[in-house]
Amino acid sequence: MVDVVSATWLADRLDDVRVVDVRDSWEFDGIGHLPSAVSIPFDEFRSADGDTGMLPGRDVWSDLMSNAGIAADDDVVAYDDTHGVFAARFLVTALLYGHDFEKLHLLDGDFSAWNREHETTTEATEVAATTYEPSDPETTPLVDFETVQAALDEPEAVIVDTREPEEFVEGHLPGAVNLDWRELVDDETRGLKPREEIDAILEGVGITPDRRVVLYCNTARRISHTYVVLSHLDYDNVEFYEGSLTEWEARDGAIIEG
Repeated sequence: MVDVVSATWLADRLDDVRVVDVRDSWEFDGIGHLPSAVSIPFDEFRSADGDTGMLPGRDVWSDLMSNAGIAADDDVVAYDDTHGVFAARFLVTALLYGHDFEKLHLLDGDFSAWNREHETTTEATEVAATTYEPSDPETTPLVDFETVQAALDEPEAVIVDTREPEEFVEGHLPGAVNLDWRELVDDETRGLKPREEIDAILEGVGITPDRRVVLYCNTARRISHTYVVLSHLDYDNVEFYEGSLTEWEARDGAIIEG
């Protein structure tokens, strides 16, 4: 599973993992970053001209990971300064390009959690380039338009819209439930809410471990965070609609208002 780790966990393993900062490069250089972190800004691994949805393309991903000195068997911890949503997108991208999901970790509480308790640096991190080869994962959470369309009529499936309530009201997939991804995050700590609170929120919209969960948003960024959270909580049947509403509307999928 992709898991969520604390700043304390990371501090104890800093020499044994590869740390990726997905903030803008000016933040990495000017504000500071975690010791040993490498910079892979979010806009470098998002492209409408890549693979399915907003995936950057295998060659682009290979270059990014290779230049950052990341090997295919490395443990990777990603962070941002936006409650983890951009870092989660990085990790899901790694997963979809074949990185071992058990070696992918999201820093809970983002950069703030580290900055409150540990030192940062503005010094550049020296890395030795690798040759990173993306691969096809043994199993993938990706689902396409037709799969999602068929799932609308399956009672055991719950279609989850992770956008803001206002967006949901303007138009959503038929039968979808609304779970704003930020509902699972504590605004003060910027990390995940306690497990009991998360379970109650999920159950409140019909998301339980025994059901098939299909996630979508606009461009698959926000569902990345929800996917990582559900993976961390050991949900086994979670599907990831990479095309999300961008593709759904382009292919004239049914939309319900209200």
